[in-house]
Amino acid sequence: MDINLLFENIVKELDLGNLVEDPTQVTGGLTHRMFKISTDKGKYIIKLLNPNIMKRPTALDNFNSVDAIEEILKENNISAIYSLKFNDKKMQKIESQYFYVYDWYDGKALNGEEITKFHCEEMGKLLAKIHNIDLKEKEYIQDKKDIDFKYYIDISKDNNPYIYELLHDKLDVLNESINEGNKVCNLLPNYESICHNDMDPKNVLWLGNDYKLIDLECLGYFNPYIELYELAICWSGYEKCNINYELFKTFLKSYFDNSKLSININWENVYYANNGRLEWLLFNIKRSLMIDCDSKEEQQIGLNEVKETINHVIYYKNAKDDILKAINEIIK
Repeated sequence: MDINLLFENIVKELDLGNLVEDPTQVTGGLTHRMFKISTDKGKYIIKLLNPNIMKRPTALDNFNSVDAIEEILKENNISAIYSLKFNDKKMQKIESQYFYVYDWYDGKALNGEEITKFHCEEMGKLLAKIHNIDLKEKEYIQDKKDIDFKYYIDISKDNNPYIYELLHDKLDVLNESINEGNKVCNLLPNYESICHNDMDPKNVLWLGNDYKLIDLECLGYFNPYIELYELAICWSGYEKCNINYELFKTFLKSYFDNSKLSININWENVYYANNGRLEWLLFNIKRSLMIDCDSKEEQQIGLNEVKETINHVIYYKNAKDDILKAINEIIK
């Protein structure tokens, strides 16, 4: 379907008013496409869901589960941009295109240089508030990862030499991360809570000292220690491969000041269990090789993300001692 015709049908079908300017694509969406539309009734964000993801047998059930958890966050006054309901449904569909609609919020995500202790304190507090909603002691079983990176590296040699050059000498590091994570995946503290699972700086929009959490599509019940640890490093500079350990400790302290969880656990196990970036790497390798991908635009996103993610994997391996040292400094 023509993209302009699609938006004309959306605003008509959902009674959003009449378009007063052409839709504009919003940068930042790495999986789905986001567009800002302006009508005579207001401004909205339309998230067009990736058709390849929606072909997965579990996709609709996963999104329905997320939509239910989103309502729980809303009932608990978590500051976020929530998808709008039409005909008592959040997810909408026109012809073969699934999508969500959100009110526009005039905030912006922070880059690494703009993040201060204030922001880390606020995010630590917010994360604790989310985890506290339905925190429970429960055996946490994490599936072991079984990713054959060698297979994709081998086929990339002929299909995409750029990917081959990025990865062929990193296979040992990737396999080590898989194996060490699998050893400890069921040794984490037995807790489960609602987790955002993608609350890094790009998914929080700030307007002065106020903020709104966005991109709730990964909501689910997981181990809170993993999310806490991952976000503490993300908000302190991990995305730029340059962790500021004062920000890192500030995030952790703020969280534990507002949480019932204990800080005295085996953090080395958490370090190794935090290897979800490998699944993101695999997803983007496939996009780069045009597997489950049908556009050059999406392929280019995949190429960029492979380069960035493998840099993160290498940096993370080298930062282990410094990360654990910083945690020990606030435990004492």
